Amino acid sequence: MRLIQLSGPEGRRVGHVQENRIRLLRGHDSVYQLAVVAAGSGTPLTGIVTEWLSPDLLDYDAIYAGASPWRISPPIDHPREPARCMVSGTGLSHTGSARNRQAMHAVHSDQVQAEQMTDSMRMFQWGIAGGRPAPGEIGVSPEWFYKGTGSALRAHGEPLDVPTYAEDGGEEPEIAGVYMIDGEGQPRRIGMTAGNEFSDHLFEKRNYLYLAASKLRTCAIGPELVVDPDFQHVTGEVAIERAGEVVWRKPIETGESAMCHSLANLEHHHFKFDAHRRPGDVHVHFFGADAFSFGDGVRLADGDVMKVQWTGFGRALRNPLRVAGGPDRLVTVRGL
Repeated sequence: MRLIQLSGPEGRRVGHVQENRIRLLRGHDSVYQLAVVAAGSGTPLTGIVTEWLSPDLLDYDAIYAGASPWRISPPIDHPREPARCMVSGTGLSHTGSARNRQAMHAVHSDQVQAEQMTDSMRMFQWGIAGGRPAPGEIGVSPEWFYKGTGSALRAHGEPLDVPTYAEDGGEEPEIAGVYMIDGEGQPRRIGMTAGNEFSDHLFEKRNYLYLAASKLRTCAIGPELVVDPDFQHVTGEVAIERAGEVVWRKPIETGESAMCHSLANLEHHHFKFDAHRRPGDVHVHFFGADAFSFGDGVRLADGDVMKVQWTGFGRALRNPLRVAGGPDRLVTVRGL
């Protein structure tokens, strides 16, 4: 089952994706509301959605193309308090990401690149050795990073920004888990969605200790939320389009069989923190990338379109790159 959130002439609506049509739901205007009802009633989310389906249909093709008064929103949000949606992620979960990070952070000299193992590769190797614990046991902790609150989330078609203080901006094609914390403080997985985690790789390359700041950028998810996904092995493609032409593309894969950590281990190490189990909160957690254009030496330019497509996760997520013009602005602090 795939859900989509829309905004348009009738305000917010939730829809059930049915091929080239979207069937609207009655009574609930957010996926968050549906998840709260499902958690409180003990009824599976798929059952709640089926119960509230309306006869109203919309043309998905027109909406997806931007040729409709209806617009696609991120497939999850906290409808009342965006700050109660935490956006975070796990790195070094795929061989491709570890290889790119090793190359990015390896020691360089004037003539040769030293073949020493970086801290990033060591952490990846820890995941290989201990990221898949037996059921009921706790494995090694993965890398974890914070991207911001729900205000950082962008929808299909919306630009991802390179601010004046940034050095670069590049796509990271991933799948993100979508969660809410129920009234008892129990994390509940709503589903998963395609994502472009987006990062400032050039800034990170200066020093791996800049990684935390390089992640504080906008990111995109959607257009659809898959309620009951198969996350064992997922294939897809990432591409960069410039002036209507594809200038770079690459096959990608993710899922538990392609990662050094199990899903259960990633989820444990995210939700083990008491602050991450506050009742009513929403979490969007990226599971890591297999490949991205920066690793192949591609530099994105203003107006380039980043495309992320995962088999079984609905239509492709497309976002243009928007580079802010002008000089960086000094931010000052005033006393009270």
